[in-house]
Amino acid sequence: MNLNVLRQRAKLYVRRGYTFSTLASAVRWEGGVSMVQGASRGIGLEFVRQLLEKKDKGYIVATCRNPSGATGLLELKNKFPERLDIHPLDLTVESTIEDSAKSIKDKYGSVNLLINASGVLSIPNVLQPETTLSKVQRSSLLLAYDINAVGPILVIKHMWPLLKAGGGSGTDKDFAIVANLSARVGSIGDNALGGWHSYRASKTALNQLTKNVSVEFARKKDPIICILLHPGTVDTDLSQPFQRNVPNEKLFTKEFSVQKLLSIMNNTKRCDNGKFFAWDGQEIPW
Repeated sequence: MNLNVLRQRAKLYVRRGYTFSTLASAVRWEGGVSMVQGASRGIGLEFVRQLLEKKDKGYIVATCRNPSGATGLLELKNKFPERLDIHPLDLTVESTIEDSAKSIKDKYGSVNLLINASGVLSIPNVLQPETTLSKVQRSSLLLAYDINAVGPILVIKHMWPLLKAGGGSGTDKDFAIVANLSARVGSIGDNALGGWHSYRASKTALNQLTKNVSVEFARKKDPIICILLHPGTVDTDLSQPFQRNVPNEKLFTKEFSVQKLLSIMNNTKRCDNGKFFAWDGQEIPW
């Protein structure tokens, strides 16, 4: 980052009311600071892995409910001790989100990329995708909504000041990115099959909440872009019980899906704010 760029960004930070300490902290973390929420396994863990292994700069904050049991994350921590931090965060306990935001602020002062990767589709003896209205239960609807929609939006809420500070610092972009993992089944316009009431509705709610946030950020001229991403059907624990009728060519590896999604993020422009993309870069109807 050359001196002229630093001067321009310093002036921008002053206009936004940021302190010198915030600016100094943001400039210090070359390559930017990325946060992956829901990083203990599956797609979330693969995001952390590729962000670390495919770039020689940049810092990652990975969060999950039980870091001590996240063996994959711990292995990456041993391999990248200076670039990876692991924080406990439970989407259903807002105080843990607040604690994580405070820790990130104290160490880094900013976030350039926030990936909300967690999600729930089924839990044995607790939650199953409903094939008919008669199987819909209040508890299933509320649980899916809590984890798939409420949690990610609360993460954005508490990371908002850090994202504002990260917009235009440490990377070649002049804005920070929020990428929420949604699903094509959350599209109302694309719904021709029905079923999966709790999961579909919770992802539709996530889409609307993310769109709302993107409108607010644009109106306030915050340097933050929000996008929604459909990873395809990926071979993970989440999809494993439902892979029987998925053609082989439509069942993606974690490596392939995450590579495609990171490519979308890397090519995101300001005009993409509030849009919903599939893994191949095609827009999905609401």
